[in-house]
Order: sequence, then C-alpha cells, then structure tokens
Amino acid sequence: MKKKKILLLSDHLLSTSGVGCQSRFLMYGLVKSGKWSVRQLGAAIKHENYDVVSPHPDIVIKPTDGFGDRDTLRQLLAMEKPDLLFLFTDPRFFIWVWQMEDEIHQICPIAYWHVWDNDPYPAFNSAFYEGTDLINCHSYKTYEMVSEKFPNKTNFIPHALPEDVFFQMTDDEIAVQKKNLLGEARKDHFVGMWINRNAKRKRPNDVLQSWKLFLDELEKNHGHRNATLIMHTDPLDQEGPNLYVTLEMMGIEDNVFLSNQRIEFEHMNILHNITDFCINIALNEGFGLATLEAMQCGNPIIAQKTGGLTRQVVDHRDGSENGFALDPDVRTMVGSQMVPYIYEDYCTNEKTAEALMKMFELGPEGRKALGQKARDYVKSEFSLDTTISEWDRTLTELVENWEKDKSSVYKPWRIKELTGK
Repeated sequence: MKKKKILLLSDHLLSTSGVGCQSRFLMYGLVKSGKWSVRQLGAAIKHENYDVVSPHPDIVIKPTDGFGDRDTLRQLLAMEKPDLLFLFTDPRFFIWVWQMEDEIHQICPIAYWHVWDNDPYPAFNSAFYEGTDLINCHSYKTYEMVSEKFPNKTNFIPHALPEDVFFQMTDDEIAVQKKNLLGEARKDHFVGMWINRNAKRKRPNDVLQSWKLFLDELEKNHGHRNATLIMHTDPLDQEGPNLYVTLEMMGIEDNVFLSNQRIEFEHMNILHNITDFCINIALNEGFGLATLEAMQCGNPIIAQKTGGLTRQVVDHRDGSENGFALDPDVRTMVGSQMVPYIYEDYCTNEKTAEALMKMFELGPEGRKALGQKARDYVKSEFSLDTTISEWDRTLTELVENWEKDKSSVYKPWRIKELTGK
C-alpha cells in the first residue's frame, strides 16, 4: 500500500516547544503505523543549523525561519506532491498560506490543528476556517466555539503524552531524587511546580503573591514555612517581570527555586515526580501541557477554569475535580491589532492561596489518592494511542473524501483559444 504523504508546517519536530513536542509525538505515531510519511517545514525564529535532517526513514525536516513563505511552499508542493497540507500553531502565522489556498487546493486538502485560548468565538478567524478542510481542536472549549459555526469540518482530538516519557516513579525513587535535587533540609518539604513562560498572560507574579500568602498562613496555622515552589521558567524573559526582583521584594527567596535551563524529558519527569502538585492560573490557556504532564505522573493540579485547563482540572464525566479548580472572579476583554478581542480570566490571589492551603492540608496520602485519580483520568481521556488512532482515521477520511470530490470541486484552469465562432 502506498503511504500517504503529509506536508507539515509547525515548530521544528526536534524542538522543545510545546507545539514541536506535540507535533513530534503525533507524526512519529502516524509513521509508525506504516501508512504515512512526513515532510516538514520546521519553524523557529532562527535555527543554529539549516541542514535538512531525517530522524526517521519516513520523516524529512527542512528548517526554516518563521513558518516559511509562498515560494518555498510552492516548491515543496511541486516536488513532494503531498496528500495533505497540515498546519499547527496560531493562524496569524499562516496568513500567507490562506492567501494562496486556491493554489494549494489544486493539489491537496488543508488540515489545521487549531490553537485558541478562550471565549468569545473569534469571528476574525472565519476566513481561515472557511479556507480549511479540517479544523481539529485540541481544546474542548475551542471545539464548542468553532463547531457551532463549522459543524461539518470541526472535530476534537486532545493533546496526549507518551507513557514512557511521563510516568509515575516509585516512592523510593522519588525520595532519593527529591533529596538529591532539593537537599537534606528540604526532603520533607511540601513542593509545588509551576512550568510556564515568564509572560504576563501566565501571571507569574500572581503565582508568587499567592505563594507568599500561603506561606504566611502556613506559618500562622502550622508554625513553619516548610514549603518550596519550583518555577521552571526564564526569570529574565522580556515578556514578563524580573522574578529575582519580585522574590527579593516579597522576601520569599528561600521558598522558591528558579529552574531556567532547558532539560530533557527524563529530568522533567523527575521534577514532576518530586513535587506534590502543579499549578496554572493563566489568564487564558489553549491547553496547558504542564498540568497534563503532572497528572500523568500521578500528581493533582491547581488550575483556573479557563480555556483548555477546564477539561483537565474537572472530570467532564462526573464533574469531580483532579485537584482544585478555581472559578474566575473577574473576566475582562482585551485585544490587539492581531487579536481584536479575547477574554482574560482572573481568580484572586487569595482564592489561589486558599487552594494551596487545601492541597497542603490533604497530607501526603490525600494528595497521593487525588493524584492517582488524576492519573486514571489521563489514561482514560488523554491516551496517546487513542489520539494517534483518531488522527489516523480522521486524516485518512479527509484524504480519501478529497480524492473522491476534488474533480467536481477544484477544477484546474485551462486556457482555450478564443475565436469569433
């Protein structure tokens, strides 16, 4: 059977970004089935090396600055003759693609792996949706909004993670790693994890303010401050505050570890396992991979009910929580020239601090039981095998239906000689 060929435009498959990792997990899963091959324009702001690489016999990656351009795409379409053009990231990065959609549709259909963070429905994206043959939403919130307008070509397949990458370690392994990484003095600390970009939308200073409020209450009610928050982020990111200065101002330097080095999945898995919970109170969130990683490692989460986080922290089947779900207290509408409007959701720092105290007061056994519930939920609702199987089925149907319909929908232009007859 001839393999179907995907031409992928997304972050470089070997990059460490969330888009890059999810693209890699999916593409490797598809080619493993023996039905697909992949050619990628691998995006980055700037690459250190522009050599074409082939990390798998059925995967070839051509690095490109940004997400490519019309001429490069035309060359690849002509050379590779793909069965499918697959886009994955914010649609504004691909405006030029939709401007040549008629040209692309002479060759293949367009599938878009949709990223969107919150209400309301982004009507300003309608031109992108109309020019796309498949809109897959990895957030159920996005699916609800878009499927109402485009029900016949919108579906929902969530992100997922390999179980051999993020997994639950034994209690003995955790104890050894916790002592090695945090030291003897902190081996019995209550430890939290925050993994996000240090950017305004992620609310890093609010996380720290909430942590300080919690520490003050911990000392008042329990007589100690034996708690450590690990923040895996760049403390000097230009998109966010200087976290060193914030920590000094709040006087909580001894209770926060800043981890700013790029680390391999193996070490990220260890960090999740030595912590007691993961927190995300972002203003809006397309999905939130860090909380999913934590749950797959057997940890409960604290998350604001916004965007893609809602279906993680709340079990949609029965309404129970996989940690502590925070209802927004304030919703404001913001916007820019690129994104004219979107809601930002705010839960108060006091509410977040209360959730932190509830998580602490569960005790080790209570947190372990809640974490196991979260892990079971991930196995049921965010299985990578199921995700890959659904993508295989969905993309196969898209290509097969396209091949049946393209002759009647997209007819190539022909120049005919005009005569007076």
